[in-house]
Amino acid sequence: MKALLVLEDGFSLEGQSVTGPCESGGEVIFNTAMGGYQEILTDPSYTGQMVCMSYPLIGNYGITAEDMESSGLHLSALLVKECCKEPSNWRARESLPDFLVRHGIPVVEGLDTRALTRHIRIHGAMRGVVSTNGRDVAALRAHAQSLPTMTGQNLVNKVAPAGAYRWEGKPVPVTLEKDGSYAWPGKGPRLVVYDLGIKWNMLRLLSKQGFDILAVPPSFAPAQVEAAGGQAVFFSNGPGDPAVLTELITFAATLTERYPAAGICLGHQILGKALGGGIEKLKFGHHGCNHPVKDLATGHVEISSQNHGFSVDISVASAAGLKASHVNLNDGTLEGFYHTSKPIMAVQYHPEADPGPHESRYFFGRFRQVVRESTGI
Repeated sequence: MKALLVLEDGFSLEGQSVTGPCESGGEVIFNTAMGGYQEILTDPSYTGQMVCMSYPLIGNYGITAEDMESSGLHLSALLVKECCKEPSNWRARESLPDFLVRHGIPVVEGLDTRALTRHIRIHGAMRGVVSTNGRDVAALRAHAQSLPTMTGQNLVNKVAPAGAYRWEGKPVPVTLEKDGSYAWPGKGPRLVVYDLGIKWNMLRLLSKQGFDILAVPPSFAPAQVEAAGGQAVFFSNGPGDPAVLTELITFAATLTERYPAAGICLGHQILGKALGGGIEKLKFGHHGCNHPVKDLATGHVEISSQNHGFSVDISVASAAGLKASHVNLNDGTLEGFYHTSKPIMAVQYHPEADPGPHESRYFFGRFRQVVRESTGI
Protein backbone atom coordinates (compact mmCIF):
# COMPACT_ATOMS: atom_id res chain seq x y z
CA MET A 1 0.00 0.00 0.00
CA LYS A 2 1.49 3.33 -1.12
CA ALA A 3 2.41 5.75 1.63
CA LEU A 4 3.54 9.36 1.36
CA LEU A 5 5.81 11.09 3.86
CA VAL A 6 5.76 14.90 3.83
CA LEU A 7 7.72 17.25 6.07
CA GLU A 8 6.61 20.73 7.07
CA ASP A 9 9.01 22.31 4.55
CA GLY A 10 7.49 20.33 1.66
CA PHE A 11 10.17 17.63 1.41
CA SER A 12 8.43 14.38 0.45
CA LEU A 13 9.20 10.70 -0.13
CA GLU A 14 7.12 7.76 -1.33
CA GLY A 15 7.15 4.36 0.33
CA GLN A 16 4.98 1.39 1.17
CA SER A 17 3.02 0.83 4.36
CA VAL A 18 3.86 -2.55 5.86
CA THR A 19 1.13 -2.31 8.48
CA GLY A 20 -1.87 -1.28 6.36
CA PRO A 21 -3.81 2.01 6.13
CA CYS A 22 -2.34 4.75 8.27
CA GLU A 23 -1.97 8.43 8.90
CA SER A 24 0.31 9.67 11.63
CA GLY A 25 2.32 12.77 12.44
CA GLY A 26 5.04 14.01 14.75
CA GLU A 27 8.59 15.29 14.90
CA VAL A 28 10.71 13.41 12.34
CA ILE A 29 14.16 12.41 13.60
CA PHE A 30 16.84 9.95 12.50
CA ASN A 31 18.54 7.25 14.57
CA THR A 32 21.94 5.91 13.51
CA ALA A 33 21.81 2.60 15.44
CA MET A 34 22.25 -0.61 13.45
CA GLY A 35 20.14 -2.58 15.92
CA GLY A 36 18.14 -2.11 19.09
CA TYR A 37 14.94 -1.27 17.23
CA GLN A 38 12.76 -3.01 19.84
CA GLU A 39 14.30 -0.88 22.58
CA ILE A 40 13.68 2.21 20.47
CA LEU A 41 10.06 1.25 19.86
CA THR A 42 9.43 0.68 23.57
CA ASP A 43 11.39 3.68 24.88
CA PRO A 44 8.86 6.27 26.14
CA SER A 45 11.32 9.05 25.26
CA TYR A 46 10.26 8.69 21.61
CA THR A 47 6.68 9.76 22.31
CA GLY A 48 5.49 12.19 19.64
CA GLN A 49 8.26 11.31 17.18
CA MET A 50 8.50 9.49 13.85
CA VAL A 51 11.81 7.65 13.80
CA CYS A 52 13.83 7.16 10.62
CA MET A 53 16.37 4.36 11.00
CA SER A 54 19.44 5.24 8.95
CA TYR A 55 20.62 1.60 8.85
CA PRO A 56 18.91 0.04 5.79
CA LEU A 57 17.62 -3.31 7.13
CA ILE A 58 15.44 -3.31 10.24
CA GLY A 59 13.64 -6.27 11.80
CA ASN A 60 16.00 -9.12 10.89
CA TYR A 61 16.18 -10.56 14.44
CA GLY A 62 12.50 -10.10 15.24
CA ILE A 63 10.89 -9.33 18.59
CA THR A 64 11.23 -11.00 21.98
CA ALA A 65 9.55 -10.15 25.28
CA GLU A 66 12.89 -10.03 27.13
CA ASP A 67 13.98 -6.93 25.20
CA MET A 68 11.08 -4.68 26.18
CA GLU A 69 12.01 -1.34 27.80
CA SER A 70 8.43 -0.55 28.83
CA SER A 71 5.02 -2.16 28.61
CA GLY A 72 4.06 -0.55 25.29
CA LEU A 73 5.10 1.35 22.15
CA HIS A 74 5.39 5.11 22.11
CA LEU A 75 6.65 6.53 18.81
CA SER A 76 4.28 7.81 16.10
CA ALA A 77 5.74 5.84 13.17
CA LEU A 78 8.79 3.84 12.13
CA LEU A 79 10.43 4.83 8.83
CA VAL A 80 12.83 2.36 7.20
CA LYS A 81 14.48 1.41 3.93
CA GLU A 82 13.60 -2.28 4.26
CA CYS A 83 11.50 -4.04 6.91
CA CYS A 84 12.29 -7.72 7.42
CA LYS A 85 9.11 -9.78 7.51
CA GLU A 86 10.69 -13.17 8.36
CA PRO A 87 13.24 -12.81 11.17
CA SER A 88 16.05 -15.29 11.72
CA ASN A 89 16.77 -15.54 15.44
CA TRP A 90 16.16 -18.37 17.92
CA ARG A 91 14.96 -15.82 20.50
CA ALA A 92 12.35 -14.25 18.21
CA ARG A 93 8.71 -14.81 19.11
CA GLU A 94 7.18 -12.33 16.66
CA SER A 95 8.08 -10.43 13.50
CA LEU A 96 8.55 -6.67 13.57
CA PRO A 97 5.52 -5.99 11.29
CA ASP A 98 3.25 -8.21 13.41
CA PHE A 99 4.46 -6.49 16.58
CA LEU A 100 3.74 -3.04 15.15
CA VAL A 101 0.32 -4.05 13.79
CA ARG A 102 -0.60 -5.43 17.21
CA HIS A 103 0.26 -2.10 18.83
CA GLY A 104 -1.20 0.11 16.08
CA ILE A 105 2.08 1.77 15.05
CA PRO A 106 2.68 2.41 11.32
CA VAL A 107 5.88 1.22 9.66
CA VAL A 108 6.70 2.51 6.19
CA GLU A 109 9.43 0.93 4.10
CA GLY A 110 10.94 1.67 0.70
CA LEU A 111 11.83 5.22 1.73
CA ASP A 112 15.12 6.79 0.73
CA THR A 113 16.28 6.95 4.33
CA ARG A 114 19.69 8.34 3.33
CA ALA A 115 18.02 11.31 1.66
CA LEU A 116 15.69 11.81 4.64
CA THR A 117 18.56 11.59 7.14
CA ARG A 118 20.64 14.05 5.12
CA HIS A 119 17.73 16.47 4.84
CA ILE A 120 17.16 16.46 8.61
CA ARG A 121 20.91 16.72 9.20
CA ILE A 122 21.05 19.86 7.07
CA HIS A 123 17.72 21.49 7.94
CA GLY A 124 17.01 20.11 11.41
CA ALA A 125 14.33 17.89 12.90
CA MET A 126 10.88 19.03 11.86
CA ARG A 127 7.25 18.03 11.91
CA GLY A 128 5.99 15.55 9.36
CA VAL A 129 3.04 13.38 8.36
CA VAL A 130 2.94 9.92 6.81
CA SER A 131 -0.29 8.86 5.14
CA THR A 132 -1.85 6.21 2.89
CA ASN A 133 -5.11 8.09 2.31
CA GLY A 134 -4.17 9.61 -1.05
CA ARG A 135 -3.88 13.25 0.01
CA ASP A 136 -1.36 15.25 -2.00
CA VAL A 137 1.88 16.85 -0.83
CA ALA A 138 0.34 20.27 -0.27
CA ALA A 139 -2.42 18.90 1.97
CA LEU A 140 -0.05 16.78 4.02
CA ARG A 141 2.42 19.65 4.34
CA ALA A 142 -0.35 21.85 5.73
CA HIS A 143 -1.25 19.06 8.15
CA ALA A 144 2.38 18.81 9.30
CA GLN A 145 2.56 22.56 9.83
CA SER A 146 -0.53 22.40 12.04
CA LEU A 147 1.06 19.91 14.46
CA PRO A 148 2.55 21.20 17.72
CA THR A 149 6.32 21.63 17.77
CA MET A 150 8.36 19.61 20.26
CA THR A 151 9.39 22.83 21.98
CA GLY A 152 6.76 23.65 24.58
CA GLN A 153 5.20 20.18 24.76
CA ASN A 154 4.70 18.38 28.05
CA LEU A 155 4.72 14.73 26.96
CA VAL A 156 5.76 13.28 30.31
CA ASN A 157 2.13 13.20 31.42
CA LYS A 158 1.41 10.76 28.57
CA VAL A 159 3.90 8.15 29.74
CA ALA A 160 4.37 8.67 33.49
CA PRO A 161 2.72 6.18 35.88
CA ALA A 162 -0.51 7.09 37.64
CA GLY A 163 0.80 5.96 41.00
CA ALA A 164 3.76 4.53 42.87
CA TYR A 165 5.19 1.06 42.22
CA ARG A 166 8.07 -1.16 43.27
CA TRP A 167 10.34 -2.98 40.84
CA GLU A 168 10.32 -6.79 40.83
CA GLY A 169 11.53 -7.42 37.29
CA LYS A 170 8.40 -5.52 36.29
CA PRO A 171 6.38 -2.69 37.87
CA VAL A 172 4.25 -3.83 40.82
CA PRO A 173 1.80 -1.15 42.06
CA VAL A 174 2.00 -0.22 45.73
CA THR A 175 -0.22 1.79 48.07
CA LEU A 176 1.35 4.12 50.58
CA GLU A 177 -0.01 4.37 54.11
CA LYS A 178 -2.42 7.19 54.99
CA ASP A 179 0.44 9.18 56.52
CA GLY A 180 2.46 8.73 53.33
CA SER A 181 4.87 6.18 54.80
CA TYR A 182 6.01 3.15 52.85
CA ALA A 183 7.06 -0.29 54.11
CA TRP A 184 10.31 -0.67 52.16
CA PRO A 185 10.77 -4.38 51.45
CA GLY A 186 14.56 -4.35 51.03
CA LYS A 187 17.60 -3.47 53.11
CA GLY A 188 19.48 -1.24 50.67
CA PRO A 189 19.40 2.55 50.35
CA ARG A 190 15.82 3.72 49.88
CA LEU A 191 15.76 5.28 46.42
CA VAL A 192 12.80 7.29 45.16
CA VAL A 193 12.81 7.09 41.37
CA TYR A 194 10.88 9.74 39.46
CA ASP A 195 9.46 7.83 36.50
CA LEU A 196 9.17 10.37 33.69
CA GLY A 197 9.01 7.65 31.04
CA ILE A 198 11.73 5.39 32.37
CA LYS A 199 13.47 2.62 30.48
CA TRP A 200 13.23 -0.59 32.47
CA ASN A 201 16.95 -1.29 32.21
CA MET A 202 17.62 1.71 34.46
CA LEU A 203 15.54 0.01 37.13
CA ARG A 204 17.31 -3.30 36.54
CA LEU A 205 20.75 -1.73 36.97
CA LEU A 206 19.77 0.37 39.98
CA SER A 207 18.43 -2.81 41.59
CA LYS A 208 21.72 -4.60 40.89
CA GLN A 209 23.47 -1.87 42.87
CA GLY A 210 21.37 -2.82 45.89
CA PHE A 211 18.96 0.11 45.88
CA ASP A 212 15.50 -0.49 47.34
CA ILE A 213 13.35 1.24 44.72
CA LEU A 214 10.09 3.12 45.00
CA ALA A 215 9.13 4.55 41.59
CA VAL A 216 6.77 7.52 41.65
CA PRO A 217 4.99 9.87 39.20
CA PRO A 218 6.33 13.40 38.54
CA SER A 219 3.65 14.90 40.82
CA PHE A 220 5.23 13.27 43.88
CA ALA A 221 6.10 16.25 46.08
CA PRO A 222 9.24 16.57 48.25
CA ALA A 223 7.08 16.26 51.38
CA GLN A 224 5.89 12.89 50.09
CA VAL A 225 9.48 11.74 49.55
CA GLU A 226 10.17 12.59 53.18
CA ALA A 227 7.00 10.91 54.43
CA ALA A 228 7.78 7.78 52.44
CA GLY A 229 11.22 7.59 54.03
CA GLY A 230 13.33 8.10 50.91
CA GLN A 231 17.10 8.45 51.31
CA ALA A 232 18.09 9.38 47.73
CA VAL A 233 16.34 10.44 44.53
CA PHE A 234 16.75 9.60 40.86
CA PHE A 235 15.21 11.34 37.82
CA SER A 236 14.67 9.19 34.74
CA ASN A 237 14.61 9.75 31.02
CA GLY A 238 11.40 10.83 29.30
CA PRO A 239 9.91 12.71 26.33
CA GLY A 240 9.18 16.32 25.46
CA ASP A 241 10.47 19.73 26.45
CA PRO A 242 12.03 19.80 29.93
CA ALA A 243 11.55 23.56 30.30
CA VAL A 244 7.77 23.20 30.66
CA LEU A 245 8.06 20.84 33.65
CA THR A 246 8.15 23.75 36.07
CA GLU A 247 6.63 21.94 39.06
CA LEU A 248 9.06 19.05 38.74
CA ILE A 249 12.00 21.45 38.38
CA THR A 250 10.90 23.14 41.61
CA PHE A 251 10.65 19.73 43.29
CA ALA A 252 14.17 18.87 42.10
CA ALA A 253 15.58 22.14 43.46
CA THR A 254 14.09 21.34 46.87
CA LEU A 255 15.09 17.67 46.88
CA THR A 256 18.72 18.34 45.98
CA GLU A 257 19.06 20.43 49.12
CA ARG A 258 18.42 17.34 51.23
CA TYR A 259 19.09 14.13 49.28
CA PRO A 260 21.78 12.62 47.05
CA ALA A 261 20.45 12.85 43.49
CA ALA A 262 21.17 11.54 40.02
CA GLY A 263 19.53 11.85 36.62
CA ILE A 264 19.75 10.44 33.11
CA CYS A 265 18.66 12.18 29.87
CA LEU A 266 15.50 14.16 30.76
CA GLY A 267 16.50 13.69 34.40
CA HIS A 268 19.84 15.32 33.57
CA GLN A 269 17.98 18.26 32.06
CA ILE A 270 15.62 18.58 35.04
CA LEU A 271 18.50 18.62 37.51
CA GLY A 272 20.49 21.04 35.34
CA LYS A 273 17.58 23.45 35.13
CA ALA A 274 16.82 23.11 38.86
CA LEU A 275 20.42 23.98 39.73
CA GLY A 276 20.58 27.10 37.59
CA GLY A 277 21.41 25.85 34.11
CA GLY A 278 19.68 26.64 30.84
CA ILE A 279 17.87 24.44 28.30
CA GLU A 280 18.28 24.68 24.55
CA LYS A 281 16.81 22.75 21.61
CA LEU A 282 19.33 20.90 19.46
CA LYS A 283 19.11 21.21 15.69
CA PHE A 284 18.47 17.52 15.03
CA GLY A 285 19.23 15.91 18.39
CA HIS A 286 21.39 12.95 19.29
CA HIS A 287 19.80 9.59 18.47
CA GLY A 288 21.85 6.41 18.13
CA CYS A 289 24.30 4.15 19.93
CA ASN A 290 27.63 5.32 18.51
CA HIS A 291 28.17 8.83 19.94
CA PRO A 292 31.63 9.61 21.37
CA VAL A 293 31.58 11.14 24.85
CA LYS A 294 34.70 12.24 26.73
CA ASP A 295 35.04 11.79 30.49
CA LEU A 296 36.81 15.01 31.46
CA ALA A 297 38.22 13.52 34.67
CA THR A 298 40.00 10.60 33.03
CA GLY A 299 40.25 11.61 29.38
CA HIS A 300 38.62 8.30 28.47
CA VAL A 301 36.33 8.39 25.41
CA GLU A 302 33.16 6.32 25.74
CA ILE A 303 30.97 5.20 22.87
CA SER A 304 27.49 6.00 24.09
CA SER A 305 23.83 5.43 23.37
CA GLN A 306 21.81 8.63 23.09
CA ASN A 307 18.28 9.84 22.54
CA HIS A 308 17.51 13.49 23.21
CA GLY A 309 16.55 16.67 21.41
CA PHE A 310 17.45 19.18 24.14
CA SER A 311 20.69 19.96 25.95
CA VAL A 312 21.78 21.67 29.17
CA ASP A 313 23.93 24.80 29.35
CA ILE A 314 25.72 25.20 32.70
CA SER A 315 28.04 28.04 31.70
CA VAL A 316 26.27 30.36 34.14
CA ALA A 317 25.38 27.70 36.71
CA SER A 318 29.04 26.65 36.99
CA ALA A 319 29.57 29.62 39.27
CA ALA A 320 26.99 28.07 41.62
CA GLY A 321 28.84 24.77 41.90
CA LEU A 322 28.05 22.79 38.73
CA LYS A 323 30.98 21.39 36.78
CA ALA A 324 31.00 19.50 33.50
CA SER A 325 31.98 15.84 33.79
CA HIS A 326 31.40 14.70 30.19
CA VAL A 327 31.28 16.38 26.80
CA ASN A 328 30.05 15.24 23.38
CA LEU A 329 32.96 15.04 20.93
CA ASN A 330 30.74 15.50 17.88
CA ASP A 331 29.38 18.94 18.75
CA GLY A 332 30.84 19.90 22.13
CA THR A 333 27.52 19.86 23.99
CA LEU A 334 27.31 18.94 27.66
CA GLU A 335 26.90 15.23 28.37
CA GLY A 336 27.26 15.17 32.15
CA PHE A 337 27.81 17.28 35.25
CA TYR A 338 28.34 17.03 39.00
CA HIS A 339 28.04 19.42 41.90
CA THR A 340 31.23 20.45 43.64
CA SER A 341 29.76 20.48 47.16
CA LYS A 342 26.56 18.38 46.98
CA PRO A 343 26.09 14.66 46.16
CA ILE A 344 24.57 15.30 42.74
CA MET A 345 25.52 13.76 39.39
CA ALA A 346 23.81 13.41 36.03
CA VAL A 347 24.49 12.36 32.45
CA GLN A 348 22.71 13.23 29.21
CA TYR A 349 23.50 9.96 27.43
CA HIS A 350 22.19 6.47 28.29
CA PRO A 351 24.59 4.38 30.41
CA GLU A 352 21.93 1.67 30.73
CA ALA A 353 21.99 0.95 26.96
CA ASP A 354 20.98 -2.62 26.16
CA PRO A 355 21.74 -3.56 23.50
CA GLY A 356 24.41 -0.98 22.94
CA PRO A 357 27.74 -0.02 24.46
CA HIS A 358 28.09 -1.06 28.10
CA GLU A 359 31.23 0.91 28.93
CA SER A 360 29.25 3.68 30.67
CA ARG A 361 27.48 1.43 33.18
CA TYR A 362 29.93 2.52 35.86
CA PHE A 363 27.52 5.46 36.31
CA PHE A 364 25.23 3.31 38.47
CA GLY A 365 28.07 2.12 40.66
CA ARG A 366 29.38 5.64 40.98
CA PHE A 367 25.95 6.87 42.10
CA ARG A 368 25.83 4.06 44.66
CA GLN A 369 29.20 5.23 45.96
CA VAL A 370 28.01 8.85 46.15
CA VAL A 371 24.98 7.75 48.18
CA ARG A 372 27.18 5.65 50.48
CA GLU A 373 29.64 8.49 51.05
CA SER A 374 26.95 11.10 51.75
CA THR A 375 24.60 9.00 53.89
CA GLY A 376 26.73 6.19 55.28
CA ILE A 377 24.20 3.68 53.94
